[in-house]
Amino acid sequence: MSSFPTGLPFDDAMALLRGIAARHRLDAQQTTLARAHGRVLARDVAAPLALPPFDNSAMDGFAFRHADLNGETARLRLAGEQFAGRAAGLAVGEGECVRITTGAPLPRGADTVAIKENARVDGEYVDLPGDAPPGANVRRAGEDVAAGETVLRAGQRLTPARISLAAALGLASVDTVRKPTVAVFTSGDELVEPGMTLAPGEIYDSNRELLMGLLRGDGLEPTAWPRLPDDPKRVEIALRDAACAFDLVLTCGAVSAGEKDHIPEVLARFGQIHFWKVRMKPGMPLLFGSLDQARVLALPGNPVSVFATYLSFGRALIDGVQGCAEPRPVERAQLAAPVDKPHPRREFLRARVFCDDRGVLRADPHPATGSHRLRAVAESNALIVVPDGPQRLAAGEVVEVLRYAP
Repeated sequence: MSSFPTGLPFDDAMALLRGIAARHRLDAQQTTLARAHGRVLARDVAAPLALPPFDNSAMDGFAFRHADLNGETARLRLAGEQFAGRAAGLAVGEGECVRITTGAPLPRGADTVAIKENARVDGEYVDLPGDAPPGANVRRAGEDVAAGETVLRAGQRLTPARISLAAALGLASVDTVRKPTVAVFTSGDELVEPGMTLAPGEIYDSNRELLMGLLRGDGLEPTAWPRLPDDPKRVEIALRDAACAFDLVLTCGAVSAGEKDHIPEVLARFGQIHFWKVRMKPGMPLLFGSLDQARVLALPGNPVSVFATYLSFGRALIDGVQGCAEPRPVERAQLAAPVDKPHPRREFLRARVFCDDRGVLRADPHPATGSHRLRAVAESNALIVVPDGPQRLAAGEVVEVLRYAP
């Protein structure tokens, strides 16, 4: 079990994971817009038509020829009505105007629209202000998107706004990268399902709901597998079964160097370990490997370690296999209290991030530091990322934060 990197610096491990994830990008599939929300676009989208597709009115009012204005109030004959919808085939001649509504196609000959509130109707004539600039309140064809222009690019995550743009272009579906299927395991004979009676030495399984919730929050539909017991053969059978059917296998616990930590041995024997142990706190025993068709990310068992390793390496793996080209937003905040880190590992501290009265984003570190202190995670909403190397950060210094709750 020594032919793989171990004890890697955080950035080196991350680069290795991203590279392997990119080489195992999932296949593309045609997806209806209704099911494409949150997915990653697999191919560029070129506009099949212009937006707007025709000159149209930006306001309710009257369409006319600007050449008919003389600097004073102009009296024009009302020649018809054009409402939003199918074009009525109207034309505006000299001294004429047409009643028009927002979004309606501009009649032939018209080049300007006066808003309804600034006009006065007198029988079959309309008095319009004479100082309207040419082209006022007109949306020109193609001013938003030109036909043939690339408007969405492969690797972008499809937000509601991007889906809306595709719909405006008349697209009923787009090519997206398939969402990864994810199997989730927790491990350890000491774990008991919530609601059952605890025997001496047992604890409730909190990591399953934690990891399942984090995955669902990122738009995935994970499958919870039965708990892995402290038995190497049963661990082998369960992991190999899952790896044949899922794209990703995420485990919690049984990944360190204890007598009952069997996951590294199974990966080394039947698959491949890409790296084991990262210079981070918490989360040092993190393991990344491959087994059959699956990428396997084995997280440590302490709940804070699950948070830190999932928010960093778990999300990077999920984004990587989907070919996501857009980095997740990086938030930074000022420390509300000093931080003293004497060790060289990158550290992730629980914190409450908030906006103060001056509009400054602040991060207040939680006093609890143990990786088993789950209550501190529940009382916080982010992790402060403390850089590699010994650090003594004063209150007011700017740090990166990983937000996981409002």
